[in-house]
Amino acid sequence: MKTTWEIAALGLAAALPVVALAQSGSDEVPRLDGHPDLSGTWDNGSGIDFVRADTQGESICIGRCPGSAPAAPPAAPANAGAPAARPPGPDRPRYRAEFQARVAELDANQVQEDPVLRCNPPGVPRMGPPDKIVQRAEQVIFLYDDVSGNFFRIIPTDGRGHRDDVEPGNLGDAVGHWEGDTLVVETVNFNAETWLTDDGSFHTDKLRVVERLSRDADTLTWQATAYDPDVLTEPWQMRPRTARLTDVDIVEAAPCIERSIGHMVDKSSHDNPR
Repeated sequence: MKTTWEIAALGLAAALPVVALAQSGSDEVPRLDGHPDLSGTWDNGSGIDFVRADTQGESICIGRCPGSAPAAPPAAPANAGAPAARPPGPDRPRYRAEFQARVAELDANQVQEDPVLRCNPPGVPRMGPPDKIVQRAEQVIFLYDDVSGNFFRIIPTDGRGHRDDVEPGNLGDAVGHWEGDTLVVETVNFNAETWLTDDGSFHTDKLRVVERLSRDADTLTWQATAYDPDVLTEPWQMRPRTARLTDVDIVEAAPCIERSIGHMVDKSSHDNPR
């Protein structure tokens, strides 16, 4: 059974006009209204195995229990060749001196403090590049299959500004525009309830995130920069990440299960791979 947002995305895709190809040969890129068409399902190599529960006897561990074998890497999609590579770490924002202890405290207490482990959205840019994109003339839709469920972002590209009639949220308010063949997405109006990364890198409600997406044949390149001068010493420009077009579509996420803190034995956690 398809979820509501999957059905909506399929309906939008069906309504799209026929797109043209930019050029012939292996580097051809479909175009929509003169812009590269970013539509498709994209294997970005992020994976979410690091928060799936591992068991050892009667213990349940977030990540891997001590002594457990590493999880097997996900199988490569049918038409994408080698799977997209997980980005090397660490890639972390730099905090002003007075906030570094707070980041370390959140990191040490991740299994208690991480909003994702309480079934909340990961936030932006923590979610990384979208798993699926549906593009039409005046808006782009990003779909995600992440740690705590399925999420979506509807991004207008018709020149309108940010909304002033919505409350701050985990995913903020996004608008997009094209700079040549690059889609630029600016997001503001965040609450302060998500992290920038998996290791306690918090942010304030003044966070602004700019994402840049471009397509070359069947490869999508995504890069994000986070601006939060109230706590960061400088804008945090993340390493570019690449994703590969795949015919393995995303599916409805399993229900998110919040773990019982009352039965926690220690504070060990996963190795923060993203």
